[in-house]
Amino acid sequence: MPTLEKPKTKNDTDTSMKKDTLKGTKNDIFFSTEERPGTLIIVEGSDGSGKSTQLLIAKNLLESNGFFCVHSIWNSSLKMHEMQKKFKKFDTNMPAAVFDTIYASDFIERYLTEMRGALKAGMVVLCDRYMYTALARGYARGIRMEHLKPFYDLYFPVPDLAFYFRIAVETAAERAIGRNPLKHYEAGMDVRYSENIIESFKRFQTKVIEGYDILAEQNGMHVIDGTAPVYKTTPIFIAEIAEYFERKYNVRLMGVHPTKE
Repeated sequence: MPTLEKPKTKNDTDTSMKKDTLKGTKNDIFFSTEERPGTLIIVEGSDGSGKSTQLLIAKNLLESNGFFCVHSIWNSSLKMHEMQKKFKKFDTNMPAAVFDTIYASDFIERYLTEMRGALKAGMVVLCDRYMYTALARGYARGIRMEHLKPFYDLYFPVPDLAFYFRIAVETAAERAIGRNPLKHYEAGMDVRYSENIIESFKRFQTKVIEGYDILAEQNGMHVIDGTAPVYKTTPIFIAEIAEYFERKYNVRLMGVHPTKE
């Protein structure tokens, strides 16, 4: 006797659709280096290291050569901004894991809305700080990198080019203090390095720089002296980008001057 199939209900159909959707989610949203036609360039470093200025120079150069660029800045998601403000106002001594979760939420939102589509469309994505900022700051707040890194490695693509603009902590302190009044979390006051905000900033940044140094070595970043004048570092920075684009796209960028050995 033939077996009668149980008629599918609406709930069964919905469940089946959800399973199919979830099954393809990882491959649809996140992808490996080999699967993307675009280029991901990131800059890392302490505030005042000159990385943002250099990235804008690269953006102008690439756009003048006909490349479409997307410029994404750390912690700039409008959707996450209000949530972050509420969290920071509610608790001036947030646990380090909660603080990192806030960074991650901003990063995920920007990745899905700004970076992912651009990389799939063959554009150049220029990131003013990337996952390594979260790792270095988490490290300075006492979170072990090996606990954080698997999450970021699993869900975010490895950059095609990564630059670390390194400056000494004293230089970082001078530039930060001269620019704007130091903020509570910026100075690491939540982890109580010191009751003095300037001293806390120096100790916190010392650990952040230590974290960056570790990550730069582990991930093969191009290390650039952030204390050197822009006119000296820009040719080095641009030359690395030009060399990569010549290899990947077989084009020579116009407006690039050869660096002196």
